Amino acid sequence: MEKPLIEMTELDRRFMTGDQELVVLKGINLTIHAGEMVAIVGASGSGKSTLMNILGCLDRLSNGSYRINGQEAGSLDSDALAKLRREYFGFIFQRYHLMPHLNAIQNTEIPAVYSGVDKTRRRNRSHELLTRLGLKERCDYRPGQLSGGQQQRVSIARALMNGGNVILADEPTGALDSKSSQEMMAILKELHGRGHTIILVTHDMNIANYAERIIEISDGEIIRDHPNPNAVVSKPPGLPDMPCAGTLASSFQANWGRFAEALKMALLAMASHRMRTLLTMLGIIIGITSVVSVVAIGQGARQKVINDISAMGTNVIDVYPGRDWGDDKAASIHTLVPSDLEALKSQVYVDSATPGTSASLLLRYRNVKANALISGVGEQYFRALGMEMSHGASFEKSDVQRLAQVAVIDSNTRKKLFSASDDPVGKIIFIGSLPCQVIGVTKEKESPFGNNQNLNVWVPYTAAMGRLLGQQYFNSITVRIKEGMPNQVAEKSIINLLKQRHGVKDFYTSSSDTILKTVKKTTATLTLLISAIAVISLVVGGIGVMNIMLVSVSERTHEIGIRMAVGARQSDIMQQFLIESVLVCLVGGVIGILLSYGVGMVFPFFVTIIVMKFSILSIVAACLCSSLIGVLFGFLPARNAARLDPIEALARE
Repeated sequence: MEKPLIEMTELDRRFMTGDQELVVLKGINLTIHAGEMVAIVGASGSGKSTLMNILGCLDRLSNGSYRINGQEAGSLDSDALAKLRREYFGFIFQRYHLMPHLNAIQNTEIPAVYSGVDKTRRRNRSHELLTRLGLKERCDYRPGQLSGGQQQRVSIARALMNGGNVILADEPTGALDSKSSQEMMAILKELHGRGHTIILVTHDMNIANYAERIIEISDGEIIRDHPNPNAVVSKPPGLPDMPCAGTLASSFQANWGRFAEALKMALLAMASHRMRTLLTMLGIIIGITSVVSVVAIGQGARQKVINDISAMGTNVIDVYPGRDWGDDKAASIHTLVPSDLEALKSQVYVDSATPGTSASLLLRYRNVKANALISGVGEQYFRALGMEMSHGASFEKSDVQRLAQVAVIDSNTRKKLFSASDDPVGKIIFIGSLPCQVIGVTKEKESPFGNNQNLNVWVPYTAAMGRLLGQQYFNSITVRIKEGMPNQVAEKSIINLLKQRHGVKDFYTSSSDTILKTVKKTTATLTLLISAIAVISLVVGGIGVMNIMLVSVSERTHEIGIRMAVGARQSDIMQQFLIESVLVCLVGGVIGILLSYGVGMVFPFFVTIIVMKFSILSIVAACLCSSLIGVLFGFLPARNAARLDPIEALARE
């Protein structure tokens, strides 16, 4: 005897309603062979729809056995059941259950998308099926543009898309007029003639009479199972079969097809709820704009400080008397002498070196007097500290050797002693009682630590020591290291050289490179701190995305049920909602980045000292961050969508 296609043994289905158990099906014993056309008949509430849902693997049995072609369906996981629905069964629902935002061809091809069928083949297959069903001119119409009979024909085409070996029709004529009902049953008879197994669920005996066998069910039990001697004779076949060979795309193409479908659905969902999507993005937009802008401002401030310090010379090392900062004996140590300066100048790693001696003395030009800091320096001082002249020139080595009474003044001194129309170069000023000729004026330079309001005058150190201060030692020596020479190595060499000359380490060094590193570290820490605060808004935005996506899952439960009924895996549903969540966050991130560039364009109108510096790294990080938030906060809604029960989902319109 031929093995049955479908076999149910002592099958029960129970539901919990509060504290009570409701038995919907009990002790069902049923066999259906391939190629049969069976009608399950019963009054409303008799359990026939529940039986059909179990037959179609949309619902699970509570007890007993259900075998499909010898395979026990009760032990299969959700993906295996989805495969059966996708490749074995075809559903025709009373309410059609079509996607309202897809046209007829797109609705028809959904099962093939989840089966991994090549796009061209499934599109051709959809068109062929719809043409055979009389919808050639309606292929691009959406469900809302079709009549009830036409919508039901689209659902038949969808049921046949992957072959539809077993067609499950739940009240297929329930929403149709008499003419459309006759056309529908004629199509089902034709499919039966092609060898499809047809299972009808109906309460109308006129519809049941189209079947060869009638199963009557009442109160969850089969009360009669008998052949139908009055069965309507089937018509000649006219519908195409689904080719079995060569239709599946490669694994990559199949995965890409499902991804493309999920992406399309995500874009449609976003477009159909524009305002909600924009409000969902708002938190992400604010967060990304804040993060990118703060990082850009931090980078700009950091670069400003670095440039200012670099202008002073990032490879400058100062040598001071004493064992360390704050040494109370430093004033009595007079070991930094001219011979040390010459020794340092002779080192291969030294670009230039200059001594430093200083004192606060009275300046006088005509009837203008002022206190100024007088510094005795060498001819290489201005090079060592990266200072330039706005007028005149600095003194030369010959001026140092002959104790020349010449001076270089800064812009503050010029403003104090001279009028705006006076050229100070060549003028004689008195430093204490010593007359000196002004030979140069330094360019005004903004300090990274604030503008210097002091009056500064520089003279040859020989003149300062011999004519003004009466001392034979230096207060400091400044050494500029050659480009490319590691600052730390040079500093160590200077220490070793002076220790050998002095016989003891009675000095200490200060490197601008150390200051620069400290500044970089400090600004980086501050940028990180402010960015961390800005990231909080991203988290808040992510929570908003999660909430809206949870609402979206609730609103689109019916759509999810349709997709599950035609064979979508849990992973397919999860992928669709994750993609939508990531898209929302990613688009919000891109808008945030564009807004941050807008902030960068407006920023100079309010702040001139700092220029915002946008980096590719921060922009890429912002995009990755927004995508990650989409995944993290979209996971829960996506998981909830994937775990929906197909029956409950379909019931919600």
